[in-house]
Amino acid sequence: MVYWLLFVVSPLSSCLTLSSFCTNATIILRAVEDIVLNRLWCLALTVKNDDLSKVSPLIKKVSDHKDFKKLLRTRTNVLVLYTKSGAHLKLLSDVAQAVKGQGTIAWVNCGDSEGRKLCKKVKVDPISKTNGDESMVAFLKDPAGAPLWEENPEAKDVLHIESEKDFRKLLKREERPILMMFYAPWCGVCKRMQPIFQQAATETKGKYVLAGMNVHPAEFDGLKQEFSIKGYPTFCYFEKGKFLHHYENYGVTSKDITDWLKNPQPPQPKTPEVPWSESGSVVFHLTDESFDTFLEEHPSALVMFYAPWCGHCKKMKPEYDEAAEILNKDPGVLAAVDATIHKSIGERFKISGFPTVKYFEKGEEKYTLPQLRSKDKIIEWLQNPQAPPPPEKSWDEMPSSVSHLGAEDFREFLKKKKHALVMFYAPWCPHCKNAVPHFTTAAELFKEDRKIAYAAVDCTKGQNHELCKQEGVEGYPTFNYYNYGKFSEKYNGERGEAGFTGFMRNLRGRDQEKVGKRKEEL
Repeated sequence: MVYWLLFVVSPLSSCLTLSSFCTNATIILRAVEDIVLNRLWCLALTVKNDDLSKVSPLIKKVSDHKDFKKLLRTRTNVLVLYTKSGAHLKLLSDVAQAVKGQGTIAWVNCGDSEGRKLCKKVKVDPISKTNGDESMVAFLKDPAGAPLWEENPEAKDVLHIESEKDFRKLLKREERPILMMFYAPWCGVCKRMQPIFQQAATETKGKYVLAGMNVHPAEFDGLKQEFSIKGYPTFCYFEKGKFLHHYENYGVTSKDITDWLKNPQPPQPKTPEVPWSESGSVVFHLTDESFDTFLEEHPSALVMFYAPWCGHCKKMKPEYDEAAEILNKDPGVLAAVDATIHKSIGERFKISGFPTVKYFEKGEEKYTLPQLRSKDKIIEWLQNPQAPPPPEKSWDEMPSSVSHLGAEDFREFLKKKKHALVMFYAPWCPHCKNAVPHFTTAAELFKEDRKIAYAAVDCTKGQNHELCKQEGVEGYPTFNYYNYGKFSEKYNGERGEAGFTGFMRNLRGRDQEKVGKRKEEL
């Protein structure tokens, strides 16, 4: 295991003393002034003297103080190695490759005259931290985020798998039963489950293997398909290398896991849900055939358009049922339409999301009422029908520096942009809503640069759905980076302003370096 340290520079740049074992190499963490919107992160590694001849082109070598300042102006999330040795440049080369476009690795050689001057200006305070390149990569991608699961000392009895090769090797060689937890680092349910899983691993140590594996990166797509990993976390039980069952108790305690392991059984088949229209509800359930006749007979009617699979609809159903029982046709009736079955009605009233509540007066559509979700609000509104407040503007209707694209102009627009980060989204998606203000702010910061674009595609609109499929969108939001219209990579970094701006700042910094090199050659 490589030993490395995290250093935090004093904001007052006061003189701090390094521990004696850190004299060979230091990597610095330093906060740069907000005005340049950059952050410089540092680590320190203990290293041995080694051959410096092989240095990755992704590692930026710095010796001049002016160049160092320029690096801070043009890059974000910068990891700098200060050393007289190149022993760990291979490790940092791997890190540089992994954070390409999201972070920068730099190296100052304290053994030469120029580098020595720069090294003397560095004042750091050491904080111990252990792990190798994966930990550095995770840190650079989200410096303020939680440490990796495997860095938690309480997770010592969980076997942490890093690669598909290691996973296959485990299945082949391990005689004990294995319970795998496939997870994503950002997943809230996973974070809640990890301490429970850790405790179960300790309680069953020696009898079972409880292992964790981050399968969020695209390189594990084949593995996810093989074991039906459609969400996080997914638990899979193996015996003698063979997958037997999924474990699906997410309201779990460590005792639940240990008890289940004593007698592992497949998940019980779910009882088919009784259709709402057959549940004895007092709500009037309408069809394509009965809709118009019903509205002619009931001059004041509230109609809920829903889909059986919709979570928000399921949450609203009991409220709607209770309101219907209380109102009992006076001053109006409550009706519902399953728009996934009675599609012509849904199309007629342009139902694009669920649930959608509309008010009909004397057979005519009068209002759409997104604010009516609870029993009390439904009853209160029907007793005194009023026009709803103006609808909230959609993202593409609000002025911003984000370019909103569709199937008709997507290709043509991107061809003209050297660097374009595109957010594929759905208006109803909560993760998308969280990302929108940060993405919009990032676009505003780069609005003067004609070569750069922050663009967005609403995958629920018209032909955009097919476009999103073509661009490999499987969930929302998805961020793709394009270079003059050609897809280059998926963006999996931080979904805050710092992540979005840092990604683009690094790309622009590389452009400036290339221009500088051309001038030197001339």
